[in-house]
Amino acid sequence: MLKRKIETTLEAWHQKEKKPALLIMGARQVGKTTSIRRFAQQSYSYFLEINFEEKPLLRSIFDGNLDADSIYEKLTVAGLGTWVPFKTLLFLDEIQSCPNARTAIKFLVEDGRCDIIESGSLLGINYHDVSSFPVGFERKVEMHSLDFEEFLWAMGISQATIEKVRQHYLSKTPVDDFFHARLMEFFQRYLIVGGMPAVVIEYQQGKNLYGALENQKMIVGSYRDDIAKYAGRNKAHVMAIFDSIPAQLSEKNKKFVLANLEDGASHRKYGDPLYWLHDAGISVFCYNVSQMTLPFELNQRRNIFKVFLRDTGLLSSMSLGNVQKAILQGDLNVNQGAITENGVADLLFKNGHSLHYYDVKGRQEIDFVLNKDQKVIPLEVKSGLDSHHHPSLTHLLENPNITIESALVLCRDNVSQDGKVTYLPLYMAMFL
Repeated sequence: MLKRKIETTLEAWHQKEKKPALLIMGARQVGKTTSIRRFAQQSYSYFLEINFEEKPLLRSIFDGNLDADSIYEKLTVAGLGTWVPFKTLLFLDEIQSCPNARTAIKFLVEDGRCDIIESGSLLGINYHDVSSFPVGFERKVEMHSLDFEEFLWAMGISQATIEKVRQHYLSKTPVDDFFHARLMEFFQRYLIVGGMPAVVIEYQQGKNLYGALENQKMIVGSYRDDIAKYAGRNKAHVMAIFDSIPAQLSEKNKKFVLANLEDGASHRKYGDPLYWLHDAGISVFCYNVSQMTLPFELNQRRNIFKVFLRDTGLLSSMSLGNVQKAILQGDLNVNQGAITENGVADLLFKNGHSLHYYDVKGRQEIDFVLNKDQKVIPLEVKSGLDSHHHPSLTHLLENPNITIESALVLCRDNVSQDGKVTYLPLYMAMFL
Protein backbone atom coordinates (compact mmCIF):
# COMPACT_ATOMS: atom_id res chain seq x y z
CA MET A 1 0.00 0.00 0.00
CA LEU A 2 1.45 3.33 -1.07
CA LYS A 3 1.66 6.20 1.41
CA ARG A 4 0.24 9.36 -0.16
CA LYS A 5 0.31 13.02 0.90
CA ILE A 6 -3.42 13.33 0.18
CA GLU A 7 -3.97 11.32 3.38
CA THR A 8 -2.93 14.34 5.45
CA THR A 9 -5.46 16.50 3.60
CA LEU A 10 -8.22 13.94 4.14
CA GLU A 11 -7.52 13.65 7.86
CA ALA A 12 -7.44 17.43 8.37
CA TRP A 13 -10.80 17.70 6.57
CA HIS A 14 -12.23 14.90 8.74
CA GLN A 15 -11.35 16.77 11.94
CA LYS A 16 -13.52 19.77 11.01
CA GLU A 17 -16.85 19.85 12.84
CA LYS A 18 -18.78 21.52 10.02
CA LYS A 19 -17.24 20.65 6.71
CA PRO A 20 -18.04 21.08 3.04
CA ALA A 21 -18.01 18.18 0.64
CA LEU A 22 -14.48 17.36 -0.48
CA LEU A 23 -13.94 17.03 -4.23
CA ILE A 24 -10.75 15.13 -5.08
CA MET A 25 -9.87 15.86 -8.70
CA GLY A 26 -7.07 14.52 -10.81
CA ALA A 27 -6.06 12.79 -14.01
CA ARG A 28 -7.13 9.20 -14.38
CA GLN A 29 -5.21 6.53 -12.47
CA VAL A 30 -3.38 8.83 -10.04
CA GLY A 31 -4.79 6.91 -7.06
CA LYS A 32 -7.84 8.93 -6.01
CA THR A 33 -10.23 6.05 -5.34
CA THR A 34 -7.66 3.90 -3.53
CA SER A 35 -6.65 6.70 -1.17
CA ILE A 36 -10.27 7.60 -0.35
CA ARG A 37 -11.23 3.99 0.35
CA ARG A 38 -8.26 3.53 2.64
CA PHE A 39 -9.12 6.73 4.51
CA ALA A 40 -12.77 5.64 4.88
CA GLN A 41 -11.77 2.29 6.35
CA GLN A 42 -9.57 3.99 8.94
CA SER A 43 -11.84 6.90 9.88
CA TYR A 44 -15.51 5.88 9.56
CA SER A 45 -17.74 3.21 11.05
CA TYR A 46 -19.94 3.14 7.94
CA PHE A 47 -19.09 3.72 4.30
CA LEU A 48 -21.27 3.98 1.20
CA GLU A 49 -19.69 4.15 -2.25
CA ILE A 50 -21.28 4.85 -5.60
CA ASN A 51 -19.20 4.63 -8.76
CA PHE A 52 -21.34 6.28 -11.43
CA GLU A 53 -19.37 4.77 -14.32
CA GLU A 54 -19.25 1.24 -12.93
CA LYS A 55 -22.95 1.28 -11.93
CA PRO A 56 -24.70 3.79 -14.19
CA LEU A 57 -28.17 2.66 -13.05
CA LEU A 58 -27.45 4.25 -9.65
CA ARG A 59 -27.49 7.67 -11.30
CA SER A 60 -31.28 7.44 -11.00
CA ILE A 61 -30.90 8.01 -7.24
CA PHE A 62 -30.33 11.65 -8.19
CA ASP A 63 -33.25 11.91 -10.61
CA GLY A 64 -36.29 13.85 -9.46
CA ASN A 65 -36.19 15.62 -6.09
CA LEU A 66 -32.69 16.39 -4.79
CA ASP A 67 -33.54 17.13 -1.17
CA ALA A 68 -31.55 15.11 1.39
CA ASP A 69 -34.54 13.06 2.62
CA SER A 70 -35.38 11.86 -0.89
CA ILE A 71 -31.79 10.90 -1.65
CA TYR A 72 -31.15 9.11 1.64
CA GLU A 73 -34.42 7.20 1.25
CA LYS A 74 -33.22 5.91 -2.13
CA LEU A 75 -29.76 5.12 -0.74
CA THR A 76 -31.35 3.00 1.98
CA VAL A 77 -32.94 0.65 -0.57
CA ALA A 78 -30.08 0.68 -3.11
CA GLY A 79 -28.24 -2.20 -1.44
CA LEU A 80 -25.05 -0.24 -0.87
CA GLY A 81 -24.68 -1.12 2.80
CA THR A 82 -25.69 0.22 6.17
CA TRP A 83 -26.19 3.95 6.56
CA VAL A 84 -26.12 5.50 10.05
CA PRO A 85 -26.61 9.28 10.41
CA PHE A 86 -23.51 11.24 11.53
CA LYS A 87 -21.28 8.12 11.35
CA THR A 88 -21.21 7.53 7.61
CA LEU A 89 -19.01 8.66 4.74
CA LEU A 90 -20.76 8.85 1.37
CA PHE A 91 -18.27 8.53 -1.48
CA LEU A 92 -19.48 9.59 -4.92
CA ASP A 93 -16.89 8.31 -7.38
CA GLU A 94 -16.66 9.40 -11.03
CA ILE A 95 -18.95 12.30 -10.09
CA GLN A 96 -18.57 13.77 -13.58
CA SER A 97 -20.85 11.01 -14.89
CA CYS A 98 -23.78 12.18 -12.76
CA PRO A 99 -24.18 15.99 -12.94
CA ASN A 100 -27.34 15.81 -10.80
CA ALA A 101 -25.31 14.34 -7.95
CA ARG A 102 -22.96 17.34 -8.12
CA THR A 103 -25.99 19.64 -7.91
CA ALA A 104 -27.33 17.72 -4.90
CA ILE A 105 -24.13 18.30 -2.89
CA LYS A 106 -25.45 21.61 -1.56
CA PHE A 107 -28.53 19.98 -0.05
CA LEU A 108 -26.62 17.02 1.39
CA VAL A 109 -24.05 19.29 3.04
CA GLU A 110 -26.74 21.57 4.44
CA ASP A 111 -28.49 18.48 5.88
CA GLY A 112 -25.27 17.34 7.55
CA ARG A 113 -26.15 13.71 8.30
CA CYS A 114 -23.37 12.34 6.09
CA ASP A 115 -19.85 13.45 5.32
CA ILE A 116 -19.41 13.65 1.55
CA ILE A 117 -16.36 13.00 -0.63
CA GLU A 118 -16.56 13.27 -4.39
CA SER A 119 -13.96 12.10 -6.85
CA GLY A 120 -13.57 12.44 -10.57
CA SER A 121 -11.21 12.97 -13.45
CA LEU A 122 -10.33 16.56 -14.24
CA LEU A 123 -11.42 15.80 -17.76
CA GLY A 124 -14.99 14.93 -16.85
CA ILE A 125 -15.38 17.59 -14.16
CA ASN A 126 -14.22 20.33 -16.50
CA TYR A 127 -16.26 19.19 -19.49
CA HIS A 128 -19.63 18.05 -18.11
CA ASP A 129 -22.53 20.46 -17.66
CA VAL A 130 -23.90 20.88 -14.15
CA SER A 131 -27.16 22.79 -13.67
CA SER A 132 -26.05 24.33 -10.36
CA PHE A 133 -22.59 24.09 -8.84
CA PRO A 134 -22.42 23.71 -5.03
CA VAL A 135 -20.53 26.97 -4.52
CA GLY A 136 -19.62 27.38 -0.85
CA PHE A 137 -20.50 23.77 -0.07
CA GLU A 138 -17.58 22.07 -1.80
CA ARG A 139 -13.82 22.23 -1.37
CA LYS A 140 -11.72 21.22 -4.39
CA VAL A 141 -8.37 19.48 -4.03
CA GLU A 142 -6.26 18.31 -6.95
CA MET A 143 -4.40 15.02 -6.57
CA HIS A 144 -1.29 14.24 -8.61
CA SER A 145 0.67 11.13 -9.40
CA LEU A 146 3.39 10.41 -6.82
CA ASP A 147 5.97 13.14 -6.38
CA PHE A 148 9.59 12.22 -5.71
CA GLU A 149 9.20 12.23 -1.93
CA GLU A 150 6.26 9.82 -2.16
CA PHE A 151 8.34 7.70 -4.54
CA LEU A 152 11.11 7.53 -1.96
CA TRP A 153 8.59 6.37 0.65
CA ALA A 154 7.55 3.60 -1.75
CA MET A 155 11.19 2.60 -2.13
CA GLY A 156 11.53 2.23 1.63
CA ILE A 157 13.34 5.50 2.39
CA SER A 158 12.34 6.78 5.82
CA GLN A 159 10.93 10.22 6.51
CA ALA A 160 13.80 10.75 8.96
CA THR A 161 16.31 10.32 6.12
CA ILE A 162 14.39 12.72 3.88
CA GLU A 163 14.24 15.30 6.67
CA LYS A 164 17.99 14.96 7.20
CA VAL A 165 18.54 15.71 3.51
CA ARG A 166 16.09 18.62 3.76
CA GLN A 167 18.28 20.20 6.44
CA HIS A 168 21.20 20.14 4.01
CA TYR A 169 19.00 21.89 1.46
CA LEU A 170 18.05 24.57 3.99
CA SER A 171 21.61 25.07 5.28
CA LYS A 172 23.16 24.80 1.79
CA THR A 173 25.67 22.22 2.98
CA PRO A 174 26.77 19.07 1.12
CA VAL A 175 24.97 15.78 1.70
CA ASP A 176 26.98 12.74 2.78
CA ASP A 177 28.50 11.24 -0.38
CA PHE A 178 26.82 7.85 0.12
CA PHE A 179 23.36 9.40 0.57
CA HIS A 180 23.98 11.72 -2.39
CA ALA A 181 24.90 8.84 -4.71
CA ARG A 182 21.94 6.73 -3.62
CA LEU A 183 19.44 9.59 -3.97
CA MET A 184 20.72 10.39 -7.45
CA GLU A 185 20.15 6.73 -8.36
CA PHE A 186 16.60 6.94 -7.02
CA PHE A 187 16.00 10.15 -8.98
CA GLN A 188 17.16 8.44 -12.18
CA ARG A 189 14.70 5.62 -11.50
CA TYR A 190 11.92 8.15 -10.83
CA LEU A 191 12.53 9.71 -14.24
CA ILE A 192 11.86 6.29 -15.78
CA VAL A 193 9.15 4.90 -13.50
CA GLY A 194 7.34 8.16 -12.77
CA GLY A 195 4.57 8.41 -10.20
CA MET A 196 1.52 6.59 -11.54
CA PRO A 197 0.57 4.28 -8.63
CA ALA A 198 0.09 1.10 -10.67
CA VAL A 199 3.52 1.59 -12.25
CA VAL A 200 5.23 2.34 -8.93
CA ILE A 201 3.65 -0.71 -7.25
CA GLU A 202 4.78 -2.93 -10.13
CA TYR A 203 8.32 -1.61 -9.78
CA GLN A 204 8.19 -1.73 -5.98
CA GLN A 205 7.41 -5.45 -6.07
CA GLY A 206 10.73 -6.95 -7.05
CA LYS A 207 12.06 -3.89 -8.92
CA ASN A 208 10.33 -5.20 -12.05
CA LEU A 209 11.16 -2.49 -14.58
CA TYR A 210 9.73 -4.46 -17.51
CA GLY A 211 6.37 -4.82 -15.77
CA ALA A 212 6.41 -1.12 -14.89
CA LEU A 213 7.02 -0.16 -18.52
CA GLU A 214 4.14 -2.39 -19.65
CA ASN A 215 1.86 -0.61 -17.17
CA GLN A 216 2.97 2.74 -18.58
CA LYS A 217 2.03 1.64 -22.09
CA MET A 218 -1.44 0.66 -20.87
CA ILE A 219 -1.92 4.05 -19.17
CA VAL A 220 -0.78 5.93 -22.28
CA GLY A 221 -3.24 3.79 -24.23
CA SER A 222 -6.04 4.67 -21.81
CA TYR A 223 -5.23 8.37 -22.23
CA ARG A 224 -5.59 7.95 -25.98
CA ASP A 225 -8.91 6.21 -25.40
CA ASP A 226 -10.05 9.15 -23.25
CA ILE A 227 -9.07 11.57 -26.01
CA ALA A 228 -11.18 9.61 -28.47
CA LYS A 229 -14.08 9.45 -25.98
CA TYR A 230 -14.16 13.00 -24.61
CA ALA A 231 -12.41 15.34 -27.05
CA GLY A 232 -15.26 15.38 -29.56
CA ARG A 233 -14.57 17.07 -32.87
CA ASN A 234 -11.11 18.14 -31.61
CA LYS A 235 -9.89 14.60 -30.98
CA ALA A 236 -7.59 14.43 -34.03
CA HIS A 237 -5.87 17.68 -33.04
CA VAL A 238 -5.64 16.68 -29.36
CA MET A 239 -4.08 13.35 -30.36
CA ALA A 240 -1.58 15.10 -32.63
CA ILE A 241 -0.49 17.40 -29.79
CA PHE A 242 -0.28 14.55 -27.27
CA ASP A 243 1.86 12.41 -29.57
CA SER A 244 4.15 15.34 -30.48
CA ILE A 245 5.10 16.37 -26.92
CA PRO A 246 8.14 14.02 -26.57
CA ALA A 247 9.62 15.17 -29.87
CA GLN A 248 8.96 18.86 -29.18
CA LEU A 249 10.67 18.62 -25.78
CA SER A 250 13.66 16.93 -27.42
CA GLU A 251 14.37 20.07 -29.44
CA LYS A 252 17.13 22.30 -28.12
CA ASN A 253 14.92 25.11 -26.78
CA LYS A 254 11.96 22.76 -25.97
CA LYS A 255 9.46 25.41 -27.07
CA PHE A 256 6.20 23.98 -28.41
CA VAL A 257 5.96 24.91 -32.09
CA LEU A 258 2.55 24.58 -33.72
CA ALA A 259 4.12 24.49 -37.18
CA ASN A 260 5.67 21.14 -36.26
CA LEU A 261 2.16 19.66 -36.20
CA GLU A 262 1.25 20.70 -39.75
CA ASP A 263 1.96 23.46 -42.26
CA GLY A 264 -0.02 26.56 -41.44
CA ALA A 265 -1.04 25.38 -37.95
CA SER A 266 -2.50 28.23 -35.92
CA HIS A 267 -3.42 28.87 -32.31
CA ARG A 268 -7.02 29.38 -33.47
CA LYS A 269 -7.06 25.79 -34.71
CA TYR A 270 -5.01 24.15 -31.96
CA GLY A 271 -5.70 26.41 -28.98
CA ASP A 272 -8.71 24.51 -27.64
CA PRO A 273 -7.00 21.09 -28.06
CA LEU A 274 -3.94 22.38 -26.18
CA TYR A 275 -6.10 23.54 -23.26
CA TRP A 276 -8.06 20.27 -23.39
CA LEU A 277 -4.91 18.29 -22.51
CA HIS A 278 -4.11 20.77 -19.75
CA ASP A 279 -7.65 20.59 -18.33
CA ALA A 280 -7.46 16.79 -18.39
CA GLY A 281 -4.41 16.87 -16.09
CA ILE A 282 -2.24 15.27 -18.78
CA SER A 283 -0.02 18.24 -19.61
CA VAL A 284 1.02 21.57 -18.14
CA PHE A 285 2.06 24.84 -19.79
CA CYS A 286 5.29 26.68 -19.04
CA TYR A 287 4.84 30.22 -20.38
CA ASN A 288 7.56 32.54 -21.59
CA VAL A 289 8.14 35.78 -19.70
CA SER A 290 10.10 38.63 -21.22
CA GLN A 291 10.85 40.46 -17.96
CA MET A 292 12.18 39.25 -14.61
CA THR A 293 9.51 41.03 -12.60
CA LEU A 294 6.56 39.92 -10.52
CA PRO A 295 3.84 38.96 -11.00
CA PHE A 296 4.94 36.78 -13.92
CA GLU A 297 1.37 36.60 -15.21
CA LEU A 298 1.51 40.27 -16.25
CA ASN A 299 4.58 39.61 -18.42
CA GLN A 300 3.85 36.15 -19.78
CA ARG A 301 3.39 35.64 -23.50
CA ARG A 302 0.66 33.08 -23.85
CA ASN A 303 1.53 32.38 -27.47
CA ILE A 304 5.08 31.25 -26.56
CA PHE A 305 5.28 28.25 -24.25
CA LYS A 306 6.61 24.79 -23.51
CA VAL A 307 4.30 21.83 -22.90
CA PHE A 308 5.38 19.28 -20.30
CA LEU A 309 3.73 15.97 -19.45
CA ARG A 310 2.36 15.66 -15.92
CA ASP A 311 4.13 12.34 -15.35
CA THR A 312 7.73 11.98 -16.48
CA GLY A 313 7.57 8.20 -16.47
CA LEU A 314 4.91 8.41 -19.17
CA LEU A 315 7.13 10.81 -21.14
CA SER A 316 9.96 8.25 -20.96
CA SER A 317 7.56 5.58 -22.17
CA MET A 318 6.46 7.70 -25.15
CA SER A 319 9.97 8.80 -26.16
CA LEU A 320 11.73 7.22 -29.10
CA GLY A 321 14.82 5.13 -28.47
CA ASN A 322 15.80 3.24 -25.37
CA VAL A 323 15.91 6.31 -23.13
CA GLN A 324 15.30 4.17 -20.02
CA LYS A 325 18.59 2.31 -20.48
CA ALA A 326 20.49 5.54 -21.08
CA ILE A 327 19.06 7.16 -17.93
CA LEU A 328 19.81 4.08 -15.81
CA GLN A 329 23.39 4.32 -17.02
CA GLY A 330 23.53 7.93 -15.84
CA ASP A 331 22.96 9.75 -19.13
CA LEU A 332 20.49 12.37 -17.90
CA ASN A 333 21.21 14.47 -20.97
CA VAL A 334 19.45 12.00 -23.27
CA ASN A 335 17.07 13.66 -25.75
CA GLN A 336 18.62 17.08 -25.05
CA GLY A 337 17.85 16.65 -21.35
CA ALA A 338 14.11 16.59 -22.08
CA ILE A 339 13.30 13.85 -19.56
CA THR A 340 15.22 15.57 -16.76
CA GLU A 341 13.74 19.02 -17.41
CA ASN A 342 10.24 17.50 -17.58
CA GLY A 343 10.89 15.77 -14.25
CA VAL A 344 11.82 19.09 -12.62
CA ALA A 345 8.81 20.85 -14.20
CA ASP A 346 6.47 18.15 -12.89
CA LEU A 347 7.87 18.39 -9.35
CA LEU A 348 7.66 22.19 -9.37
CA PHE A 349 4.03 22.02 -10.48
CA LYS A 350 3.20 19.41 -7.84
CA ASN A 351 4.68 21.78 -5.25
CA GLY A 352 2.26 24.51 -6.32
CA HIS A 353 4.40 26.60 -8.68
CA SER A 354 3.00 28.10 -11.84
CA LEU A 355 5.55 27.39 -14.57
CA HIS A 356 7.39 30.15 -16.43
CA TYR A 357 10.69 30.45 -18.27
CA TYR A 358 12.69 33.48 -19.35
CA ASP A 359 13.80 34.01 -22.91
CA VAL A 360 14.88 37.06 -24.87
CA LYS A 361 14.58 36.40 -28.61
CA GLY A 362 16.13 32.95 -28.26
CA ARG A 363 19.50 34.37 -27.22
CA GLN A 364 19.26 34.16 -23.45
CA GLU A 365 17.10 31.43 -21.96
CA ILE A 366 16.58 30.44 -18.32
CA ASP A 367 14.81 27.10 -17.88
CA PHE A 368 12.48 28.25 -15.09
CA VAL A 369 11.83 31.40 -13.09
CA LEU A 370 10.23 30.98 -9.67
CA ASN A 371 8.38 33.29 -7.34
CA LYS A 372 9.81 32.51 -3.91
CA ASP A 373 8.85 34.79 -1.04
CA GLN A 374 7.98 37.48 -3.60
CA LYS A 375 11.47 37.34 -5.08
CA VAL A 376 12.41 36.24 -8.60
CA ILE A 377 14.61 33.14 -8.53
CA PRO A 378 16.12 31.99 -11.86
CA LEU A 379 16.49 28.20 -12.03
CA GLU A 380 18.64 26.29 -14.49
CA VAL A 381 18.46 22.51 -14.96
CA LYS A 382 21.79 20.97 -15.97
CA SER A 383 21.47 17.35 -17.02
CA GLY A 384 25.02 17.08 -18.37
CA LEU A 385 28.39 17.17 -16.62
CA ASP A 386 28.99 20.90 -17.18
CA SER A 387 26.91 22.19 -14.27
CA HIS A 388 29.00 25.37 -13.84
CA HIS A 389 28.72 26.34 -17.50
CA HIS A 390 25.57 28.45 -17.77
CA PRO A 391 26.27 31.53 -19.94
CA SER A 392 22.63 32.72 -20.00
CA LEU A 393 22.39 32.67 -16.22
CA THR A 394 25.81 34.32 -15.84
CA HIS A 395 24.84 37.06 -18.28
CA LEU A 396 21.55 37.62 -16.43
CA LEU A 397 23.28 37.95 -13.04
CA GLU A 398 25.80 40.41 -14.49
CA ASN A 399 23.12 42.58 -16.09
CA PRO A 400 23.12 45.91 -14.16
CA ASN A 401 19.52 46.59 -15.21
CA ILE A 402 18.14 43.43 -13.60
CA THR A 403 18.26 42.86 -9.85
CA ILE A 404 18.58 39.20 -8.96
CA GLU A 405 19.64 38.35 -5.41
CA SER A 406 20.14 34.61 -5.88
CA ALA A 407 19.83 31.82 -8.45
CA LEU A 408 19.63 28.04 -8.43
CA VAL A 409 21.19 25.34 -10.59
CA LEU A 410 19.84 21.80 -10.30
CA CYS A 411 22.50 19.33 -11.38
CA ARG A 412 24.22 16.01 -10.63
CA ASP A 413 26.66 17.60 -8.20
CA ASN A 414 26.37 17.87 -4.44
CA VAL A 415 25.33 21.11 -2.72
CA SER A 416 27.71 24.03 -3.21
CA GLN A 417 27.67 27.83 -3.38
CA ASP A 418 29.37 30.17 -5.82
CA GLY A 419 28.48 33.82 -5.36
CA LYS A 420 24.78 34.28 -5.99
CA VAL A 421 24.40 30.77 -7.42
CA THR A 422 23.47 27.77 -5.29
CA TYR A 423 24.09 24.38 -6.88
CA LEU A 424 21.68 21.69 -5.72
CA PRO A 425 21.37 18.01 -6.61
CA LEU A 426 18.48 17.31 -8.97
CA TYR A 427 16.63 15.32 -6.32
CA MET A 428 16.32 18.47 -4.19
CA ALA A 429 13.69 19.71 -6.64
CA MET A 430 11.28 18.01 -4.22
CA PHE A 431 12.03 20.73 -1.64
CA LEU A 432 11.51 23.76 -3.90
